[in-house]
Amino acid sequence: MKTARRHDIDWLRVITIALLLMYHIAIIFQPWAMFIGFVKSEQPLENLWIPMTMLNVWRIPILFFVSGMGLYFAMRKRNWKQLIGERSRRILLPLLFGIVAIAPLHMFIFQKFYSLPLGYYPHMGHLWFLGNIFIYVLLFLPIFYLLKHREGGKFKQILNKLMSNPFGPLLVSLVFMLEAIWVKPQIYSLYAETWHGFFLGGLAFFFGYLLVYSGQHFWDTVKKWRWGYLVLALALYVVRYLEFQLEAPGYLMALESNYWIFGVFGLGYRYLNKPHRILGYLSQAAYPVYIIHMFVMYFGALLILPLKIDPWIQLLGIIVFTFAMCYLIYELLIRRVWFLRPLFGLKGKQKMVTAKKVLVNKP
Repeated sequence: MKTARRHDIDWLRVITIALLLMYHIAIIFQPWAMFIGFVKSEQPLENLWIPMTMLNVWRIPILFFVSGMGLYFAMRKRNWKQLIGERSRRILLPLLFGIVAIAPLHMFIFQKFYSLPLGYYPHMGHLWFLGNIFIYVLLFLPIFYLLKHREGGKFKQILNKLMSNPFGPLLVSLVFMLEAIWVKPQIYSLYAETWHGFFLGGLAFFFGYLLVYSGQHFWDTVKKWRWGYLVLALALYVVRYLEFQLEAPGYLMALESNYWIFGVFGLGYRYLNKPHRILGYLSQAAYPVYIIHMFVMYFGALLILPLKIDPWIQLLGIIVFTFAMCYLIYELLIRRVWFLRPLFGLKGKQKMVTAKKVLVNKP
């Protein structure tokens, strides 16, 4: 089954991973950074956290939404055995490699930074996201294939009609609000290795698939009402900032999160659903960069934070170092060394050559 390439979803994956890097770098300059396992600057930039809290309620949920959407497109041309095999190579293999060889690197630098006894132990670190995704694939695949085989059924027709109304996507938010009420997370944006993060991620992954499955009306709706969703999200953020010192009740933060996400989807569909010569490169690089960015960022902090310079210059230096080094490691090593490619979720070189030949030979 042929499905048109959704360039906006590819762009959003790239952009949200870039924002994730910026967010993690900002944590270095917060006074509580060490308590969550980050290296910490002795010159904090606490005001930097104000805009970051606007980002933190939707930065991870939107990645789960996008991952669910990606599974929809992957299922168009694979049966369930092929899909599990492909997802095992693309997610499980990099996760296992990351647990033993990547995540321990940034913990080693953390120990070095604080002059702690050096020790090695395998752990997921920031790669918890991949573990969640793989579990969601296994959990939801039976439901998704059932839906796939009933593409013309009444459920899809009802869903598509529901999403033609601007309030349709907001009904999705009710489920996320109920999750927050049920789980009662102390800190809404604490997703890593928490039950809140697991359930929230599962909902976002499930509805990401469902929203693409529902049909065209969802995309037309978020495109038309994108500014309305963003205004409502901003209003809830202002209330959170003024009335709740940035940590509002979970159900309000869930609602704000989804407003941001639907607004961003609308912006993406309106302005980014077009091919670009660098999109293919960035889309392929985003996943390996996500895997390696933590130890690169920590190493940059190890070099730059001891310098007696303005903290804003330190921030800029770590940003430039992290993005530049991630690019060089990807371009010179991960992308070019055949046995590294599958460890970072990339296709083998032979498969890439075959795919390129198919594209070149297409009429």
